[in-house]
Amino acid sequence: MSYRDIIDELIEKNISFGSIESLTGGLFASTVASYSGVSKVFKGSVVTYATSIKEKVVGVSKESVEKYGVVSKEVAIEMATNGKRLLDVDLCVSFTGNAGPDVMENKEVGLVYIGIALFDSIETYELHLKGNRNEIREECIKIAFQKIKEKIN
Repeated sequence: MSYRDIIDELIEKNISFGSIESLTGGLFASTVASYSGVSKVFKGSVVTYATSIKEKVVGVSKESVEKYGVVSKEVAIEMATNGKRLLDVDLCVSFTGNAGPDVMENKEVGLVYIGIALFDSIETYELHLKGNRNEIREECIKIAFQKIKEKIN
């Protein structure tokens, strides 16, 4: 199934959505915005590349960052749930991880967490991806779309 098909399904079901992005640097939002008609349901994105923006803008707790690190399931959950409220959407997807080239927070390159908050549920996905920075980022988008498709069906 193509990204277009998934976006059409979100439009058809009138499911509003947005994203809170870190390692993807806005790639999810940019991909979504390339499809005509998506403005009916896509409300926006916040790129939280810096930890301070995760905390100040999205409301990720400093305690979670200190205890688990920004590359963690816990931070992905807070990004998605707080982003859902901030953007006032039915579905919010979050991305946090290490796209490389070096180990960060003692976490290997390719370790990624995707959070998806839909209505009253939240799920996270831990991924161990291979490739260069951009291959990892693109794979994140592909997997997020697959998971969104599964959740809305």
